[in-house]
Amino acid sequence: MSEAFHIISDGSCDLPVELTKEKNITVVPFYVSFDDEHYLKENVEIDIREFYQQMVDRKGVYPKSSLPSAKDFEDAFRPYAEAGVPVICICITTKFSGSMQSAVNAREALREDYPNAEITVIDSSVDTVLQGLYVLEAVELRDAGVSYQDAAARLEEIKNTGRIFFTVGNMEYLKHGGRIGKVSALAGSVLDIRPVITLKKGEIFPSGIGRGRKRSTAKATDLLLDYLKKSRLGVDCYSITIGYGYDIEEGKAYRNSVVEALRAAGYEVKEIPTYQIGATIGVHTGPYPLGIGVIEKAIHR
Repeated sequence: MSEAFHIISDGSCDLPVELTKEKNITVVPFYVSFDDEHYLKENVEIDIREFYQQMVDRKGVYPKSSLPSAKDFEDAFRPYAEAGVPVICICITTKFSGSMQSAVNAREALREDYPNAEITVIDSSVDTVLQGLYVLEAVELRDAGVSYQDAAARLEEIKNTGRIFFTVGNMEYLKHGGRIGKVSALAGSVLDIRPVITLKKGEIFPSGIGRGRKRSTAKATDLLLDYLKKSRLGVDCYSITIGYGYDIEEGKAYRNSVVEALRAAGYEVKEIPTYQIGATIGVHTGPYPLGIGVIEKAIHR
């Protein structure tokens, strides 16, 4: 273990398994269940495609997710504590899950055996593919040779710049989870109205509605353009991604439309990565979430 520090994230980061292996990121998975009894480790015992396929095939069945245990985090931390390698552990916003508390409990338990273990646990204030971008910014810092302490400080500086602008296929799952009123859910099913939602600083906020998929996704794109317009930084100082659920072709098409909109607005952008939203958030949004994540880069080049 020659790295200056090791990066660990809970499974909410929704990065592809191949990418986490390539970037040397340890992921502590969430669990998902379709029967409230048997919980499977995401991307270990059930992959994301199978999760969404079950949602699509079994209408009226609402899966649930469960957070990683302190033992799960302790098992991830231990090899690095033993080797004397510092760890930065990035967790989903505490407004959505107790995953961070599991990580903190694991750190304290491990320090009974390794009192000098250096483990920084960060509330990312974000989730899903935006958390994945945030984790990749940690990788940029590590690979640039930034120290453990300075990297942790820089990650704290940029996390509140994170935004997700997204919509869902319908309001069914939001209604089931108690996140909107019954009247709003009924109106959504009758009038084909979809909510447009912003996540910032760990919480979600309503950002308008659109009738139909095209208008609601266009509204999410407009929110990104407005965010960049108000920023003191250029677009090259931000990491941007597209997150999709079941339908990868829709995700790719939306990415292309976002790139076109950015270029039409005068922003020079390169390819925007597209990542699949995982079960941790998918259980609440249903199989058709679609949106944009954006966060300031840790290193401005």
